[in-house]
Amino acid sequence: MRKKKNKLVAPVLKWVGGKRQLLEFITPLLPKRITTYCEPFIGGGALLFELQPNTAYINDINDELIRVYNVIKNDVEALIMTLQDFKNEGGYFYAVRDWDRDKTKYSALPDAQKAARILYLNKTCYNGLFRVNNAGEFNSPFGNYPNPNITNAPTLRAVSSYLNTATVHLTSLDYSEVLRTLPKGTFVYLDPPYDPVSDTSSFTGYSKCGFARDDQVRLRECCDELNAKGFKFMLSNSATDFIKEQYIAYHITIVQAKRSVNSDSTKRGEVDEVLVRNYE
Repeated sequence: MRKKKNKLVAPVLKWVGGKRQLLEFITPLLPKRITTYCEPFIGGGALLFELQPNTAYINDINDELIRVYNVIKNDVEALIMTLQDFKNEGGYFYAVRDWDRDKTKYSALPDAQKAARILYLNKTCYNGLFRVNNAGEFNSPFGNYPNPNITNAPTLRAVSSYLNTATVHLTSLDYSEVLRTLPKGTFVYLDPPYDPVSDTSSFTGYSKCGFARDDQVRLRECCDELNAKGFKFMLSNSATDFIKEQYIAYHITIVQAKRSVNSDSTKRGEVDEVLVRNYE
């Protein structure tokens, strides 16, 4: 791990199932020494930015998200300048949200403009919910927040500095492709879309592909392969009977997290989650 961490390095996006609130439970369970780090479902990257490893393999199937990280790494000043033009107004929000409805026009936009759009929508949409429809189009509603920190230049610059001073490999692939080519000794943290605890709590709309129980089984099989090859891994998920049965061969720690993604507001609040490890 890096000897001196930058405290300004922090998540730049709000993300469903973000791990900032669970870091106090996760960090004591990490291996004592991590030389190379891999996170195939990066999302908001709370653990990555907390650890700030010198070498990291970072991936997400959501290519819009990975574009944001690439632009922060390669063109952060252009991103900051572009963000300053965005307005916290409902009509403007929906106009920007609809950019991706015209595929030809959207594909022609500069990467900094596309990345700024995602950051803007994330900071101003309802509950910071990155959600897309079956066509892959952003469809979260306007949040109507009085003072969202749309630009947050200090954090963007700090994250850019980290991504440039460390060796960080950024990809947008199926997670199994990333896991297949890792160097020996890499520690893997897996934070997939969670198995729903109820019919109303399910959220898999961060990509148009979704993440069903067959996907959860395939992921567990990948974890079995990691274990057989000698890689250490930790996985987060909801504490459903299905998930606990899938990982019965491993160490399971139950923790409590506050979650707000449920169509029934009375069912939001603290829920049990699991931290699964294949090491003591």
